[in-house]
Amino acid sequence: MRVAEIFESINGEGPLAGQRALFVRFAGCNIRCSYCDTAWANEPGYQGMEMSVEAILAEVEKAQIRNITITGGEPLLQEELPQLLAALAGEGTHWIEIETNGSVDLTPFCNIAECISITMDYKLPGSGMEDAMCMKNFRLLKQTDSVKFVVGGMEDLARAGEVIRKENLQGRCHVFLSPVFGAIDPERIVDFIRENRLDRVNLGLQLHKIIWDPEQHGV
Repeated sequence: MRVAEIFESINGEGPLAGQRALFVRFAGCNIRCSYCDTAWANEPGYQGMEMSVEAILAEVEKAQIRNITITGGEPLLQEELPQLLAALAGEGTHWIEIETNGSVDLTPFCNIAECISITMDYKLPGSGMEDAMCMKNFRLLKQTDSVKFVVGGMEDLARAGEVIRKENLQGRCHVFLSPVFGAIDPERIVDFIRENRLDRVNLGLQLHKIIWDPEQHGV
């Protein structure tokens, strides 16, 4: 498996924001978003570290952390990911969150174990990647899963509102509206939530970019 980095930090966003977590970041991605903040790990020539499932499990065991975040890049591209997830879940001590870009079919990853949740992006027009979205994924989401809309401007906000209503996301799963860092004032997103009566939609701020340098790796 192509691993870019494994590190301990706090979850910067999502339902477990602020909680201690171990991040396993995989290298490589199948899309190119305009605002990508891990482009360094997704370049065609970047190989990362080749690690076996057993080697990754050893790092997890050494860390002794409950929350495990599987991220990228696009982690669902790793052929051995189902085996890794099953092994992590089988230990019975972890809560596992998969962060995915929304373009890959979630079917093989939805029923591995109840301790696995999915945080799926929906790429809005500002990303340049909306056409890559796998729309059938919405039917697979459960209450412990999340959909994240990364918002770069008012057009993105309007489109996010359309998708939230069309897919009936409020109450089905966690929903987050997150600003592209530095591109839109979070207050505009709060106003949008209030004006559209989105009572079960969350403003998501990237805590790791507030606490540390936005360009810093391993946080």
